[in-house]
Amino acid sequence: MKRVLVLYAKYGGGHLSAANSIQNFIEENYYFDTQVKSVDCVEYASPVLSGLTIEAYKDMAKKAPWAWKKVYYNSENGALSHISTDIAKKMARKLHTLFKEFLPDIVISTHPFATQMTSYLKEHENVDCKLATVLTDFAPHAQWLVGKDYCDLFFVSNDDMKTELTNDYNIPETKVFVTGIPLSDRFLDDFKEDECFDVLRLKKEKKVLLFFGGGEFGLGEKRTVKVLKSLANHLDEYQIVAISGRNKKMNNEFLKLYKKVKNDDLHIYKYTTNVPELMYISSLVVTKPGGLTSTESLASGLPMLIINPIPGQEEENARFLEKSGAAVWIKKDDDIDMIVDNLLKDTDKLEKMKENCLALSKRDSTKNICNIILEKNKK
Repeated sequence: MKRVLVLYAKYGGGHLSAANSIQNFIEENYYFDTQVKSVDCVEYASPVLSGLTIEAYKDMAKKAPWAWKKVYYNSENGALSHISTDIAKKMARKLHTLFKEFLPDIVISTHPFATQMTSYLKEHENVDCKLATVLTDFAPHAQWLVGKDYCDLFFVSNDDMKTELTNDYNIPETKVFVTGIPLSDRFLDDFKEDECFDVLRLKKEKKVLLFFGGGEFGLGEKRTVKVLKSLANHLDEYQIVAISGRNKKMNNEFLKLYKKVKNDDLHIYKYTTNVPELMYISSLVVTKPGGLTSTESLASGLPMLIINPIPGQEEENARFLEKSGAAVWIKKDDDIDMIVDNLLKDTDKLEKMKENCLALSKRDSTKNICNIILEKNKK
């Protein structure tokens, strides 16, 4: 029986979600000859470091995004890149215990640290396993490619990424697969529009705008509320579902707006488990461009209005999505009301954006990733 170890780290929800999707697919489709296990590699190696660095990442991204931007780019080519790599090497030695206990035939990484740790163990501890790296954004960062010579397969979201990996990092084309980012199978359900409206208790005669407030990061609270206010000017034509996430301050601001507009077509939620259904029936989503939400939006054929990207990776995602015609990005000095008004009135543009989303989407991403890895490593 093959043993597959899926390694992730909780720096943003996308890495964990990708790992969960991969594990679930393998358990459901390869249960007869494959044992699979998922582990947070940083937490396993150092629970204290994991907790400290995750909180530091959240605080810096939320309170000092300019500082996070410096960290992001310095960790690619500057002095911080060496520090980051050195930390991964030290954690790899502790992770070695897990490898000796589980004896994986295949390691699937959804985070740069996991790739670095496994590459180090393959090079220095004679760990004998295949390594597959699943990049969970729309542009690569150099940290994903540390130890690339010890990685057997790379899975990327788009053709531009494959070109960059092969041309700039000299990775053989045969090792790089354009599969898309792993996607929860809930987004593949055969939804019925009327049933979705009924479940969500929304009006079937009005279009839906979906609004994500930024979750636990809650970046640019004033700016976020300003965008929601601008959308609320269109409640004659649309109904809005606004989800604040874990940010209490954001939720309070949303509720203040609700009391001000006094319109029941503005729905405020802290949290919902019905995101796939909401995306299916919505005409537009306002969101940060995280790899996970962007992938779900593309699979749903849902145009994106991008706000408040975290500097670094999310800005790279925003550039790709806007360039590809799947999103409009509201930047710092843009006229929010004008952009919102023009977009909502331009039904032809929204329809073209929907087509571009579907053209970019790779709904079978998880299936294709798992099948390629496991078929290439048959015993």
